[in-house]
Amino acid sequence: MPNRTDLRADCGSCFGLCCVALTFTRSADFAIDKSAGEACPNLSEDFRCTIHRDLRSKGFQGCTVYDCFGAGQEISRRAGTSWREQPGAEMFAALPILRQLHELLWYLTEALEYKAFEPELLAVIDRVESVSRTADLTTVDVIAERAVVNELLLKTSQLVRGKQSKKKDRRGADLIGARLRGADLQKANLRGAYLIAADLRDADLRQADLIGADLRDADLRGADLTGALFLTQAQVNAARGDLSTKLPDAVTRPSHWTAAGA
Repeated sequence: MPNRTDLRADCGSCFGLCCVALTFTRSADFAIDKSAGEACPNLSEDFRCTIHRDLRSKGFQGCTVYDCFGAGQEISRRAGTSWREQPGAEMFAALPILRQLHELLWYLTEALEYKAFEPELLAVIDRVESVSRTADLTTVDVIAERAVVNELLLKTSQLVRGKQSKKKDRRGADLIGARLRGADLQKANLRGAYLIAADLRDADLRQADLIGADLRDADLRGADLTGALFLTQAQVNAARGDLSTKLPDAVTRPSHWTAAGA
């Protein structure tokens, strides 16, 4: 069974797959245009980023937000020392698929911590793990796997948040730029909500379901996300926060966040 450590990106054990496989579009997130399959000019021959410490200042904010859920190092491990003879296109095509499967395992592993629906969760974890070992990952029906997983995650969310949480159902809500400073969103259903650039300073987001919520540039300074359900590192990286932001143990405070009160 996977643990959270296995599902965290370890760039030092990867062949820099995301730096080649993904498309860059010149924008606030990327300083250049780059096609899928084309190596980023900042990638060195030993698969290290030459501007890793300066990505945000040099216009590559998107790189600091991306999280492969450990898919990059897993594909690199499978390729082993023979990776140079293996067609790169196969690894590049496998990356986004394995990333999605690892993301599902991240959610399932968290759901298991709540000690509910354990037999069902263990069975689905075993299924997703088995699928993730498919030799040709391009044959995997990720949508079908998500449907099976989502049913269990919904049941877990409803159980953890309780009946009173129905009054705070904002699933898929358009909250772009919303003024929610100090808002009581404890145990709210914010699945897939658009919280881009929302002001969530000092908001109470304890045990809120945040699966799929878009937190790009959301201001989380002083917010309490203790026990927030299904929060990922990528979501945290995309938001703004500081030392006063309270986070679940499973995610880490991004290095680009400001000091408290800054």
